[in-house]
Amino acid sequence: MELPQSYGKIDLKAVEPLRRGKVRDIFDLGKQLLMVASDRISAFDVVLPTTIPYKGEVLSSISSFWFKKTETVIGNHLITDNVDEYPVELTKEEKKILRGRSMLVKKGEMVDVECVVRGYLDGSGWRSYESTGKLFDLPLPRGLKQGDRLPEPLFTPTTKAVTGHDEYMSFTDMKSRTGDDMAVFLRDTSIELYEAAREFVYERGLILADTKFEFTVVDGTVLLADEVFTPDSSRYWDSGTYSPGGPQPSFDKQYIRDWLSTQDWDKTPPAPSLPREVVERSVEKYLEAYRKVTGKELASAGPS
Repeated sequence: MELPQSYGKIDLKAVEPLRRGKVRDIFDLGKQLLMVASDRISAFDVVLPTTIPYKGEVLSSISSFWFKKTETVIGNHLITDNVDEYPVELTKEEKKILRGRSMLVKKGEMVDVECVVRGYLDGSGWRSYESTGKLFDLPLPRGLKQGDRLPEPLFTPTTKAVTGHDEYMSFTDMKSRTGDDMAVFLRDTSIELYEAAREFVYERGLILADTKFEFTVVDGTVLLADEVFTPDSSRYWDSGTYSPGGPQPSFDKQYIRDWLSTQDWDKTPPAPSLPREVVERSVEKYLEAYRKVTGKELASAGPS
């Protein structure tokens, strides 16, 4: 596979970055923010030294796709993903870099909760059930296997950790943090979003096992924000190979986590570099996720 140039950090001549996250570089344009998805990848809360070509474009383009598709459920912070409409002076090369991996969004106050919805039993939810018979503090039927579909989608909010892992919080804890009405609204909206997307992607051969959302408040209105239904924020499985009773092959960075787990590494910085074959396989998984979700090839990647 011929790999294109990747972008571990995005800089613009006309404006300094407001902050750099694990993946996204954020630029403050006054009343709006410019969010740019780099090709950085993190695992075990450590940003790796190796980048994954196309990754930022896949994340941003899938988010843009879903923001437009879920507007009937809830509004969102997306203004435009057309680089020619951004209110900042950009060079020709900067426009080329930003195209497909960026979006201009409304500036608001982020709700300090990760809104997680689980439709299948896996990840930390499975580990909780294995040890306690519950999904955190939520009762579940006995005898479920890893990867089983839950009787109904369940809302399991978490903290938004700046460093380290997000931690589960009960719905009662969430209400004390956000207020009762906000908590109920976010829970119900998150489940509605999940159910709509689960049905949509199943028709495309995918199972949406779980996902997480973030919300922002702009002029008193709650909006969907950040990223939505990407392979980084969601666990996608192939419905054709789905077989509960163990781990399912996924379209997220689990492949990279699995490789790292075979290395002599204590999961603290610096992380080891990824070999080319792991990078190539990761690129294939991200591009396949984009193709299955949207029904299109990623424009910059061309036909596979």
